[in-house]
Amino acid sequence: MSFNWMSIEEYADLTGLELLAIEELIARDKLVSRVENGQTYIDPSKGTSEIVPSQLQDVSKSSSPDMTVPAQFVERTIGTIINLHERVLDAKDETIESIKNENMFLKEALSSLQELYEEDRKTIDTLTTQLKLSQQEVEFLRRKYKLMWGKVVENYSTTDKE
Repeated sequence: MSFNWMSIEEYADLTGLELLAIEELIARDKLVSRVENGQTYIDPSKGTSEIVPSQLQDVSKSSSPDMTVPAQFVERTIGTIINLHERVLDAKDETIESIKNENMFLKEALSSLQELYEEDRKTIDTLTTQLKLSQQEVEFLRRKYKLMWGKVVENYSTTDKE
C-alpha cells in the first residue's frame, strides 16, 4: 500500500483543522501518522471521515430533504478533496519520473557493462593468441636444444670410447 505523507502543518492548512485537533485524532488512532526526525507526517488518504464534523455525518445519513449544509463547508470540503487529489497526482508524477530516471540509469549501466565486456573479450583474444605463439616458440626451442644437445651427447660418447 502506498502512502502519500504530508507534514502535520500541511495537513492542518489543507483541512483547516487546528494542530491540537489533529494531534488528538492521531492520539485516538483516527489518522495514520508517523514521526520521522522529530517531524510528524500524516497520510491524508486515511481517516478523512474523522475530519468531517459529526453533525454533518448525521446529516448525510438522514434522508431529510430540508437539511442544508453550509456553503462554506461544501467549499472547504471540495477544496480539501481537490488539494488531496492534486497531491496524489503530484506524487504519482514524481514516482513515474523517478522510475524513468532509474530505468535510464540502469540502461546506461548496462551499456557500460556491455562495452567493458567487449573490451575484455578483445583482451582475452589477444592474450590467447600471444599464449599460443609463446607455446609454439617454447616447443621450437625445446626441439632445437634437444637436437643440439643430442649431437653433443653423441660426440661425447664417441670420444669416450676412443
